[in-house]
Amino acid sequence: MFNSQRFALARRRRGMKKRELAGLIGVTERSVSSYESGTQEPEAGTLARIASALRFPEAFFFGDDPEVPTPDVASFRSLSKMTASLRDSALGAGAIALLLNEWLECRFDLPHPDVPDLGSERGALTSSEEAFNQLTSSQQGPEVVAETLRAQWGLGEQPIKNMILLLESRGIRVYSLAIDAKDVDAFSMWSGGRPFMFLNTFKSAERCRFDAAHELGHLVMHQHAHPQGPDLEREANAFASAFLMPRASVLAMAPRSVSLNSLIKFKKLWAVSVAALNYRLHSLGLTTDWTYRTLCIQIAQEGYRVNEPAPINHERSVVLEKIFAALRAEGITKTNVAEQLAISPEEINELTFGLMLNVLRGDGGEGATGKNPPPPKLRLVKS
Repeated sequence: MFNSQRFALARRRRGMKKRELAGLIGVTERSVSSYESGTQEPEAGTLARIASALRFPEAFFFGDDPEVPTPDVASFRSLSKMTASLRDSALGAGAIALLLNEWLECRFDLPHPDVPDLGSERGALTSSEEAFNQLTSSQQGPEVVAETLRAQWGLGEQPIKNMILLLESRGIRVYSLAIDAKDVDAFSMWSGGRPFMFLNTFKSAERCRFDAAHELGHLVMHQHAHPQGPDLEREANAFASAFLMPRASVLAMAPRSVSLNSLIKFKKLWAVSVAALNYRLHSLGLTTDWTYRTLCIQIAQEGYRVNEPAPINHERSVVLEKIFAALRAEGITKTNVAEQLAISPEEINELTFGLMLNVLRGDGGEGATGKNPPPPKLRLVKS
């Protein structure tokens, strides 16, 4: 039967209002509402127009009920600035990723989650809002949490070479968001006991690394609270800064004379932006307020908040690359995967750092059996 929930998901994934979709498929807005409520099913011709307008195969609308993330479980950084359609589009991408992830989990032995709950004491205090706010307003808390997590994961004080590889080796499912919007940085959530993270690949590589560390802060510190609000965002930022640029490492290797040129030179050590390094040096007392503000002005004047100087290469999922390589070795094509999921290859590609089309080529030619191979055992070496 036609699944009204999948229809609603597809519309929101495309960021369309009911009236807009109604005009595209030649029905009334009331009919669209009826399709979503399940009180009416579209006719065959209308269904074909729906599939075309929403860019989903017709088979997609006849699957099981999807799990759709809600705003109260996802850690959107700029939720107050985000339009409802943009928020729904991002959450829709998350829902499609959950469908893809479920398909992958049935076929591959993925790394088991190893994300400790380092915010349990704060969670116990959420009944006392005043006490909770006192804890979250402290900058020392995130610093200690970052040091604790680094110790538990055996990272020491060294810079992290590949943030996505590290996250995946600890069982975090990392997907990409191909959404060209400044108000959507990244978001994370828990589903089925597994941590998920979605990174906007339209941002600079340095920004993506910081976003990944920021979301990691939410995952380890805010499992007992809605991961939203200015206090929690500041706390996650402080965690990300400390996690990517450990205190001992920065104190040992930071430039003695801090200038814009030295920031550009030394940012490479920790693979962060000049703005992030400027903030970290100041937070550790290595620069004066005047120097910090002057550098902020210079960074803005040079346009370095948008166009990062001496940019690094974007990271991408190692797990997904291995998965697609394993599927290709078994003769599974991108068309096979898309048909089994009833999701277009382009949609999957946007969630997998462009790996779907780059690694898993072919459309059912010679050697493409379309059969499900036995689950390969995929494991990552700790970074």
